[in-house]
Amino acid sequence: MHYFEYRNRELFAEDVSIRELVREFDTPLYIYSARTLRRHFQAFDSAFQGISHLTCFSVKANSNICVLKLLAEMGSGMDIVSGGELFRVLKAGIDPQKIVYSGVGKREHEIREALLSDILMFNVESRQELEKINQVAGEMNVQARVSLRINPDVDPRTHPYISTGLKKNKFGMDLEQALSSYQLAMPLPYIQPVGIDCHIGSQLTSVEPFLEALERIKIFYGQLVDLGMEIRYLDLGGGLGITYDQEDPPHPAEFGRAVKDSLKELDLTLILEPGRVIAGNAGILVTRVLYTKKTPSKNFVIVDAAMNDLLRPSLYGSYHRIAPVQEKDGSLCYVDVVGPICETGDFLAQGREIPEAEQDDLLAVFSAGAYGFTMSSQYNSRPRPAEVLVDKNEVILARRREVYFDLLQLEEQCF
Repeated sequence: MHYFEYRNRELFAEDVSIRELVREFDTPLYIYSARTLRRHFQAFDSAFQGISHLTCFSVKANSNICVLKLLAEMGSGMDIVSGGELFRVLKAGIDPQKIVYSGVGKREHEIREALLSDILMFNVESRQELEKINQVAGEMNVQARVSLRINPDVDPRTHPYISTGLKKNKFGMDLEQALSSYQLAMPLPYIQPVGIDCHIGSQLTSVEPFLEALERIKIFYGQLVDLGMEIRYLDLGGGLGITYDQEDPPHPAEFGRAVKDSLKELDLTLILEPGRVIAGNAGILVTRVLYTKKTPSKNFVIVDAAMNDLLRPSLYGSYHRIAPVQEKDGSLCYVDVVGPICETGDFLAQGREIPEAEQDDLLAVFSAGAYGFTMSSQYNSRPRPAEVLVDKNEVILARRREVYFDLLQLEEQCF
């Protein structure tokens, strides 16, 4: 459930009119609902009540520091994949012992920064990375807590670009490589293996792939115990999907029951890395209709938001529901909703049936709270939109709209 709803045929974010927000902050505009974020985090985290666990929000889904602070107040940890994300979560006040560091390409300075911060653990994705962490930790005379990311070769049945648990994916190590890497880690002086990590993909709409991966992990865990290793954490990653269109993903409570039942005989702290399931439906992107255009073959609605603002439709062919901010009567028509960027792939929707749009109409693009702004860019020298966080009737400017000067401020040496 989210808190974007129509009142007297006008769309509101909690208790604030979208049209009022647009009057103040213009378009394109990202709007997040604090109440939805809290509700979704509580629904997910409470699903694992009764077992030792830590819910670490996946920062790549939405890295706005206001969002991170809100989740930190709920007790959330953080899953990071870069030094920049580490910088953000520390600025948001996250306890370093609630930070796990994932990602296949950690640079030496990023490893050093994480060790200085004393994060909970690194999720290691290759043997060379393990050796690099040992080297950097040795130079600092500290010990690095690590888990190794296992690639269990489980088909998550999701989009191939966001599948991460198959042998052909770049992530993690297969079970044989992982076992030999744990054996390598045991005598390393500056490495402390404390966990097992696994993440099989994003936007999963079934519990079964998670359970299949868990069965393989449990067998692998037994092998590590036989080697005399003291494993304390099992990081199951994230990936639970949301409803964009017709998807019917399991409720977090159903997911939690299944996972807890699978792990009931193991004395491990479970780490989870939800992102989309918390933030996805907690945000919308509002855009203004610039022009409409009819051709012999298609009808186009040209809006001021583009692929640089919301990349998912162009990158994945993803569906985002689009609806007018002010409900209207009249006929529906099939249109392509497209942006101003000079790319044929610049669209928010293709062949979509929506109420007939007119110039200056406002449209809401739903389910944009995850992988929306975080994937945005300044392509075509387009300043990025503002982000606002609505909490009941309070409006917080979470990130101001960029201006032309922002496009050049890192190039000042050229003029």
